[in-house]
Amino acid sequence: MTVTGAAPYDVVVGHGLDGEVLDLVGPDASRVLLVHPAALAGRAEALRAELAAAGRTALTHEVPDAESAKTLDVVAGCWDLLGERRFGRDDAVVALGGGATTDMAGFVAATWLRGIRLVNVPTTLLGMVDAAVGGKTGINTAAGKNLVGSFHPPAGVVCDLDSLGTLPAVDLRAGLAEVVKCGFIADEEILRLVEADGGAAALRPGSPVLRELVERAVAVKARVVGADLREAGLREILNYGHTFAHAIERTEGYTWRHGDAVAVGMVFAAELARAAGHLDETDVRRHRGVLEALGLPTAYGEDRWPDLLDAMASDKKVRGSTLRFVVLDAVGRPTILRGPAPEQLEAAWAAVRG
Repeated sequence: MTVTGAAPYDVVVGHGLDGEVLDLVGPDASRVLLVHPAALAGRAEALRAELAAAGRTALTHEVPDAESAKTLDVVAGCWDLLGERRFGRDDAVVALGGGATTDMAGFVAATWLRGIRLVNVPTTLLGMVDAAVGGKTGINTAAGKNLVGSFHPPAGVVCDLDSLGTLPAVDLRAGLAEVVKCGFIADEEILRLVEADGGAAALRPGSPVLRELVERAVAVKARVVGADLREAGLREILNYGHTFAHAIERTEGYTWRHGDAVAVGMVFAAELARAAGHLDETDVRRHRGVLEALGLPTAYGEDRWPDLLDAMASDKKVRGSTLRFVVLDAVGRPTILRGPAPEQLEAAWAAVRG
């Protein structure tokens, strides 16, 4: 699938795709940095050997797992290595790992010499359908999630579905939240595929249904970001459920899985839309039904509403101190709700408070 725009690139979905990485690194890169978490050291070494056999100077660099990688200290360590090895503008970074790895390594590539080649090789479902596609890079700060970053489209994205066979079930499930999000904002067939068997095939690595769900979710994101790289308009719909989700993540010190937070965030957005007169009861129930079929959370049990409100006020989607939420008028019909009334926010909170 092709992501169009000023710097178009392909997203390849399939099995046994390591050869695609070498092609995307391109003929001009003499040096390649493979950034990866510890759990993927074996696969990173295999890729390094392939690149070296093709005449590249390739090195691996281990970074912390998950959100622990998205710090300025980790980025600075990567910069130091690029400087020591004299990486130039024709050289490349390969990000091998989940969404946090591609976010952070993408920021490294975006900022070294004001931008060098980046190849994303997401190994989690969340990374494949969300973080690795779209050109957003970023790290976290004490003030919030992804507040420091840049737009830096990759040279390509390699989604090798073989990676999902070893993915822990809890992480596969969490990644499906972003897939379901694409269903609610743009492709209702995603919801039907989950509903057809109560989510069983979606949760089974290697199933044709899971492959179709990945392809459909990537296609939704590719269409949206191809039309709006820098979130000037249409791309904002991809934030469905994310304002409340990011508030949960910040309040919980980033100990929640992103997909779990997005699942609760979508229910919050649906309840907010109902309170504001946008969405009917049937579609609100459908949110809970689809997410619960996949074993995803639909409630947040901690009594921390003031903290959540404060975190939402710091979200990067706020404009002029006015809260903004992506909500639905119906499935496949997203819109923006600006400055919801306090009683509407409180009604949505009451509905998701476990």
